[in-house]
Amino acid sequence: MSQREIDPQVTVRQVGANILAISGGRWLRTLVPGEHYVDVLLPVGQGYRVRISLRADDTYTVTREMKRGDKVFVKGVQENVYCDELGEVAYYASCYRNVDFGDHKVSS
Repeated sequence: MSQREIDPQVTVRQVGANILAISGGRWLRTLVPGEHYVDVLLPVGQGYRVRISLRADDTYTVTREMKRGDKVFVKGVQENVYCDELGEVAYYASCYRNVDFGDHKVSS
């Protein structure tokens, strides 16, 4: 399913107070390479970040990513996230040390 243009201010409000726990209130609006839409990135730490994308069906896709140099590694994805679930799902995506997310399992 295709993506659509995201309003970063609305998305950050939907994440709510969890944005402080996730990224200390920091967020970035980033243009997706080769596309015409933007995503919201929440920097977590140690190279990890949470990417939030808006899908055409008005649900979100939340991705846990790890960036090392110029490479980005996907460490879990959860699709079909509704706006009232966004804060909680984004928070769990940010807990890269101790919370499994999507199909990514945290090693013990």
